[in-house]
Amino acid sequence: MLFGIDIYGVVQGVGFRPFIYNLALKQTLKGYVTNNGDGVHIELNTTYKKLYKFMEQIQLKKPPLSQIEYFSITLKNNTKSFDNFIIKKSENSSFISTHIPSDIAMCKECESELNDKTNRRYQYPFITCTNCGPRYSIIQNLPYDRKNTSMDKFKMCDKCKQEYTNPKDRRYHAQPIGCFECGVELSIYDNKLNKIEDNSKNHIDNIVNHIKNGKIVAIKGIGGYHLVCDATDTKAVHLLRERKYRPSKPLAVMVKDIAMAKTIVTLNEKEKELLSSYNRPIVLCQQTTKNNISDLIAPNINQLGILLPYTPIHTLILDKLNSPIVVTSANISGEPISKRYDEIINLSHIWDYCLDNDRDIVNSCDDSIAFVENNKTFMLRIARGYSPKYLKLPKSTNKKILCLGANQKSTTGIIIKDKMILSPYIGDLNSIASINNFKSHINRLKRIYNFEPDMIVCDKHPSYESTKYAIELKKQNPNIELIQIQHHYAHILATMAINNITSKVLGVSFDGTGYGDDNNLWGGEFLVCDNNTYKRVVHFKYFKLLGGTIAIKEPRRVALSFLFDIYGKDTLDMSNNTIDSFSLTELKTLYTLWEKNINSPLTSSCGRLFDAVASLLNIVQISSYEGESGLLMESLYDSTITEYFEFDVKNDEINFSAIITQILNEKNNTIAISKFFNTLVQIIYEIGEKYKLPIVLGGGVFQNRVLLRLLIQKIPNIILPKEFIANDSAIAYGQAIAVV
Repeated sequence: MLFGIDIYGVVQGVGFRPFIYNLALKQTLKGYVTNNGDGVHIELNTTYKKLYKFMEQIQLKKPPLSQIEYFSITLKNNTKSFDNFIIKKSENSSFISTHIPSDIAMCKECESELNDKTNRRYQYPFITCTNCGPRYSIIQNLPYDRKNTSMDKFKMCDKCKQEYTNPKDRRYHAQPIGCFECGVELSIYDNKLNKIEDNSKNHIDNIVNHIKNGKIVAIKGIGGYHLVCDATDTKAVHLLRERKYRPSKPLAVMVKDIAMAKTIVTLNEKEKELLSSYNRPIVLCQQTTKNNISDLIAPNINQLGILLPYTPIHTLILDKLNSPIVVTSANISGEPISKRYDEIINLSHIWDYCLDNDRDIVNSCDDSIAFVENNKTFMLRIARGYSPKYLKLPKSTNKKILCLGANQKSTTGIIIKDKMILSPYIGDLNSIASINNFKSHINRLKRIYNFEPDMIVCDKHPSYESTKYAIELKKQNPNIELIQIQHHYAHILATMAINNITSKVLGVSFDGTGYGDDNNLWGGEFLVCDNNTYKRVVHFKYFKLLGGTIAIKEPRRVALSFLFDIYGKDTLDMSNNTIDSFSLTELKTLYTLWEKNINSPLTSSCGRLFDAVASLLNIVQISSYEGESGLLMESLYDSTITEYFEFDVKNDEINFSAIITQILNEKNNTIAISKFFNTLVQIIYEIGEKYKLPIVLGGGVFQNRVLLRLLIQKIPNIILPKEFIANDSAIAYGQAIAVV
């Protein structure tokens, strides 16, 4: 009998075909295996009994990086027979739905060879095999074959070609395969753009010496360039911050291994597992009380983002340096990570030396960021190692749908049948470069998947660049259907979908800002909703953002707005942390804005409530990065304090002004902050008790670890965005759920 087998999921670029080939040989089966637009296709001459055993072994012993979503088996009507089992050349297809494989950290086998003096790839900085290395970052098109990657320009030597063409070899069809003779090469430039002529095998030693000497170096990685310096050298860290104009936003630290990690952070088993995984994200961990890293890396914050090496270059550098290094994206603040030489040289005022290489990065990709709470993993950024992300939808659709997400922490995605292909983290759409990067991600997905949308979904905010782009596409093609989805509803839908929930819920959507149905800026919302409808039932009472968007960067303006609400013009004669941060002239001007409603939009944002509290307690008056108030407040929380501030809910509004007056009367910052966190939890708990529905969390405020921890303790069955993001990177997925 002749059977056709189609396997869908992450089955290309992960060694699936040679696995099938060797399994078929072992079971003396005849036929072939090939890649196509959907995944992997197999044809076999066999019996039902042998077929069952074959499929059982596939599921039990599949390659470690593969993920089988589902498979289908068809009994063919023809009587074609095969003489042996072969791997056929990939089939071209006009319709493509297979997964693009993610970039994967160096595997143990390659690491062993990297350190083996008898191996021909000893200390080769680009060692890789079928089980590891770059994938998404080098791919031009599907199927995932070398000719469709940026490795196409490197002609394999005879030894590499022999490995590449041998189905029994670990490097069979490992597309980034290479060696010192035929592969990718390193080069070093100084910041005057002079190429340093030296034996490329010495480049790693040179870079290590520069780091030891307090220099800042740029290093081309898998998804872009990083800026690197010695994490124990305060002068070097200060210089990096000064040159990059990044005064206090925390920096990530790369460590050699788990043993080194333990010297600077405390680790539980789940965090160790996450750090060591082949995804290798940055993991936020609790800092130890004493460590040797610079205090300038995460000022006044008790958390530290750490990661382990994920490329051979990182491993070689850290083995020789034996000290933690700062690793941060090489970019101008608010712009995409640099991925080309012409982009990195524009940052030569920041770095002293650049370790470059001649393999093109086709698709840029930042580092992913995660943390562990209550033994559950939460993502702050889904990028390298996790992207592109493939998300199941509740049902299939025949429409080709493009979802454009939000404006901050942007992601975008396309819908094909019953799945959404979510782009990696793109960033904030606040500059021409970031907007162009946003569009390039869309065009890349369209090209790879031969995709042209007949429906576009975007946010309702008229000023979002993603919304403007949706309207632009609609003008270009009036036949495209355009649908706008409310921001906070999309947040809740995303968490519902990641947890496979379709029933009615009480959604709690807390974030910075989002455009509301009444044209005000929402951000502290309670929604009764399901996959089809939503109703806002409770929200924080509106307050004014003095000066508009500038208030988002100045917590003191938010606090002042509350003081004007409570005390009116008498505020001008008062003295407290917020008021004292302004001149009298500034106070009078801002009072006029408040009184006359000039450039003072109304908002219910919970994110801004954090800002108000931080200003009143003099924790931060002017933010240097988004979310600074919440991070600093986390570090001051005291779990032994269980009291909360009094609050009331009238006419479906939570009046925060009553809480502000209590905070003003509290002289101890730790008590005030702890009671503030406890109050938010109690508000959610009491409103949840009223509605008696499953409580679903969504929005960037729920990235706050203290708030999340307290909610899990208070409401054990609360529904969380675990293994996913809570911030605006989730909006595109929520938009998808709203329209299928």
